Amino acid sequence: MTELTIFTAPKPFTDPHIAAIQRNAIQSWMRLGEGVQVILMGTDTGVDTLAAEWGLLHVPEVATNDKGVPYIGDMFTLARKHSDAPVLAIVNADILLFADFLQAARLAHRQWEKFVLVGQRWDLDVTGLLEFSEGWQERLLADSHTRGRLHNPAGSDYFIFSRPVYQEVPDFTIGRAGWDNWMIYHARRQPWKVLDATADITIIHQNHDYGHLPGGKIHYRLPESEQNVTLGGGEHKMDNLIDIDNILVDGQARRKQLTWFRLVRKAERLLQPKGSAGKVRNRLYVITKRTRKRLQKWQD
Repeated sequence: MTELTIFTAPKPFTDPHIAAIQRNAIQSWMRLGEGVQVILMGTDTGVDTLAAEWGLLHVPEVATNDKGVPYIGDMFTLARKHSDAPVLAIVNADILLFADFLQAARLAHRQWEKFVLVGQRWDLDVTGLLEFSEGWQERLLADSHTRGRLHNPAGSDYFIFSRPVYQEVPDFTIGRAGWDNWMIYHARRQPWKVLDATADITIIHQNHDYGHLPGGKIHYRLPESEQNVTLGGGEHKMDNLIDIDNILVDGQARRKQLTWFRLVRKAERLLQPKGSAGKVRNRLYVITKRTRKRLQKWQD
């Protein structure tokens, strides 16, 4: 029986470093256990080859934009079509997962009918193929805390969710900014259990450059990111992990502490312009946003 289906749309396997870190990531998913299904989507170079090599389900027929970049909404639809698992997870294809990922999914499924888990990542330089011999998880986790760094709570690289939620997701472009922010915003306004699972789930992002993107630009600066934000309803609907009010600790939901940092963030979101706004409101918003960024740098 499939407990958890993980789906993703990998980048092309043409760049040696991107190919290596994606092979590392997907292999870590496969080692979570027999109850985990992995689905690779899209027609980018090498995706079909890897799926065939490792016996994974390949779904090439995902809808894309005019540049061939998959749409998030169709990925969710296809994942449900090709899986009967009660819990699903969309994960970026450069993310290493560990046993606590499946454990958290199991515990959440036992407690809540409708839930979403999302959390921060650890950034780590990984230059080539990893060796998945005995003790690989312990070695990598220790390495991430020695050489790596906990990423700030602005981005999200995975969403674990129960089957009834996210029935309709807009056609955001994957690999660009904005879609993950909308996912948090939308979830927080539903009668779902939405939890920051950073304390219970450790994920490692294998650092890379952006040579695979047009002009080598970081995804925040691409037109598709702006389109994602517009499709999501605008900047005022772009939440992040800071905005989530509950955390997952030892498999249990707990209320987040209201720190000065979170209080400033709440003020920032309250003052964020929605459409046309007065000059005073805009000025106050800018001040709170700058204050939050200074506090975040201080925390880092």
